[in-house]
Amino acid sequence: MNIRGFLRIYVLIALLALLAIASPRAFGKTQESSESSAQPSSAQSTEKSASAELAKETREAAGEEEENENLKHSPAIQFLARKTGMSVHRAHLFAVTANFLIVAFLIYWFARKSIPAAFRSRTDSIQRGLEEGRAASEDANRRLADIESRLSKLDSEVAQMQAQSESEAAAEDGRIKQAAEADIRKIVEAAEQEIASAAKQARRDLSSHTADLAVALARKQIQVDSATDQILVRNFAGRLASGSGGKDRQ
Repeated sequence: MNIRGFLRIYVLIALLALLAIASPRAFGKTQESSESSAQPSSAQSTEKSASAELAKETREAAGEEEENENLKHSPAIQFLARKTGMSVHRAHLFAVTANFLIVAFLIYWFARKSIPAAFRSRTDSIQRGLEEGRAASEDANRRLADIESRLSKLDSEVAQMQAQSESEAAAEDGRIKQAAEADIRKIVEAAEQEIASAAKQARRDLSSHTADLAVALARKQIQVDSATDQILVRNFAGRLASGSGGKDRQ
């Protein structure tokens, strides 16, 4: 028997169960309506008492039990019991179970295409969320490790930077001192050269001025006339003659 045959049997059983459930309820409603129609007529004759209310509640409870009994002994349940060879109680349980199974099967049949897709979508979204959370956790751990590594190296980096700055400052001080000393030497050498040149020029000027003064002084002090000039010439000639004679004697 294929699936369609099972479906037909289940639909038939469901219809029978629905008819069995509906007929006692309709019968019970008819009895309730007749009782309700009878109650106003009796209420017109006598007043309701507490015993009447208690009797009503008792009848309602009995009516519910009677409804269940009517459902169990409905024509559909009795027909099912005769066809299957089961008792009325078992046929009732079978009808209820079959009805539940048919409803569950129909729900599954109509939802079998949408439910797996919904589950797959939900699973995919959960997996994406897990992957994103894992990636975010790995990124956070990597950043934390990087920060911890930088913090651990911070002291050595600060010490290295301080030593480098001190060495650079010392080198800069040395370069500044050397440049200053070179500038000082250049200034001193230029000053010495200017002083030496000025001294030479002063000496030359002094010598020239001294010679001029000596010549002028000599011109003022020495005044030779012609008679004196002749006397000087004769004396000079005599000295020459006496000098040459002494040499000959020797």
